[in-house]
Amino acid sequence: MAIQIGAKPDSGFDDPIGMLKDCHRRIESFLHILCVVVDRAQGRALTNEERAAVQAALQYFRTGGQRHTADEEQSLFPRLRKSDAQAFEEIDRLEHDHREANGLHTSVEHLYTAWIESSGLTPDETRQLLSKTSRLKQLYSDHIQVEETTVFARAAQVLDRNALTAIGTEFRFRRK
Repeated sequence: MAIQIGAKPDSGFDDPIGMLKDCHRRIESFLHILCVVVDRAQGRALTNEERAAVQAALQYFRTGGQRHTADEEQSLFPRLRKSDAQAFEEIDRLEHDHREANGLHTSVEHLYTAWIESSGLTPDETRQLLSKTSRLKQLYSDHIQVEETTVFARAAQVLDRNALTAIGTEFRFRRK
């Protein structure tokens, strides 16, 4: 991802909630690529630039996206459930969103890989890819809104410094 002059630096392991928000910006950026390319390149072969951008986005979701899900499901959500189970019915929905997103990403990767390896997609494959990327865009928009306005705000209120330090340590371990 390109460095933008004047942009806020990414959060560190001492701010795991900030790291999750930073990851949301990367998810939005890479998802935008997947949505724009299928919209603009329908009916033709991908250019070298489009192919490289799509491959980078697919790679991000295979690695960074999966790690983000693990950060939430293995580190943050269990601690939130322990702190206030009644207040976090949203977590069940967010975990369901993760499973739906995984299935959509599998389909999107399959279709884009077919497109990259050939000169184009059939009209039906193109419709499928448009549908899957559109669903991912809506799913992530809703998901990120709930996390950033409700879940992360609640985490900042109920998790103490020791819990946040432990979460940051687990995030660091996943990136080794």
